[in-house]
Amino acid sequence: MPTLETGPVKIHYAEAGAGTPMLVLPGGGLNGTIAKLDGPNSFNALHAFADSHRVIAVDHRNADGGGSSGPLEVDRPWDAFTDDQLALMDHLGADKFVVMGYCIGGPMIWNLIKRAPERVIAAVLVHPSGFRPELPDVFYDMNMTNWAPPLCAARDDVSMETCEAFLTRMYRANPDFVFTVDRDFVRGCDIPLLVLPDDSPPHPFAPAMETALLAPNAQASLFPWREPAERIPLALRHVRMFLAAQA
Repeated sequence: MPTLETGPVKIHYAEAGAGTPMLVLPGGGLNGTIAKLDGPNSFNALHAFADSHRVIAVDHRNADGGGSSGPLEVDRPWDAFTDDQLALMDHLGADKFVVMGYCIGGPMIWNLIKRAPERVIAAVLVHPSGFRPELPDVFYDMNMTNWAPPLCAARDDVSMETCEAFLTRMYRANPDFVFTVDRDFVRGCDIPLLVLPDDSPPHPFAPAMETALLAPNAQASLFPWREPAERIPLALRHVRMFLAAQA
């Protein structure tokens, strides 16, 4: 798989298919990698949409087990990921594109739309993460346990204190809704959206459905769609119909 180097950042990505570009943001939190697209009770966009799109998937910067790396930008965690995504699409000559994001890819999509709305043709949010008031620190705790220790072990320039500051800015500075934008922003977003909701600690149902209800050009898939497994093809059919109408 190729790697783009831009300054101190390395961006590991994979491509499949041809057609309208589709940027795919894997789930798995900050440890989201291309390999995790093969996770259970979901679908791998690299395989599922290569017959209709130029699918471009990326490892998140500094994900354990991934090939992307770069500075830990404590003051702008979400924007650092958006920088990587836009740099990759610039490098590949994809001025406009569809974006699909799993889990953490939901907040990333909203930040991408905030930063470059003119480039996003449509977005598919697959079991997106969001704020759950009864579990306010679920993302902070998960990443302090599963992401920070291996990163510190691999990098002399990263400490647990730096990771704590990074995660605090990412998940505690604006602990509401979808972390990267507010409800007024979603109300004003006319980009076509499709939400595939879930209901688990990192993928709360309420904010996912609220985005679908607030955004003027949004729709939601069936729920639940991940279980039983026989429902996944139906959700995929919905995604294909949605994308065919947009690009």
